[in-house]
Amino acid sequence: MSAALNDAVRAFLAEQPVGVLATSRKDGSTRQSVVYHVVDGDRILISTMSDRGKTRDVLRTGRASYAVLGHQKPFPQVIVEGPARVLCEGISETTMAIFEKVSGSRPASPLTDEMLAGMKRVILEIAIEKVRDVSYVAGGG
Repeated sequence: MSAALNDAVRAFLAEQPVGVLATSRKDGSTRQSVVYHVVDGDRILISTMSDRGKTRDVLRTGRASYAVLGHQKPFPQVIVEGPARVLCEGISETTMAIFEKVSGSRPASPLTDEMLAGMKRVILEIAIEKVRDVSYVAGGG
């Protein structure tokens, strides 16, 4: 499938709160982490800590893969991959949107980049280069 997401796949990704992030460890083995995400155009944005293995993997390799599963039968899925990078600036709105997915409400007061840096929070960005698999997503291809 092409890099550009069609509307059905983008809507599916936006609707699901979590997915499984796959990165490559230094020894070549695969690291997988269940994470929350938001979709921004053809990008997946994930909030994490700067000292996590997945962050170090992205800094080292510049790539990631992400699988998102629906939670009702027939368990639709989308797997995307592409270049990845770590964002440290301009991440407050994205982080608050992800925190809202986690807790069900936005933080009471706005988070600044300085506050997030103090909490060691960063955003992992995956620019969707390839859509590897789409199963049971209506209109998804």
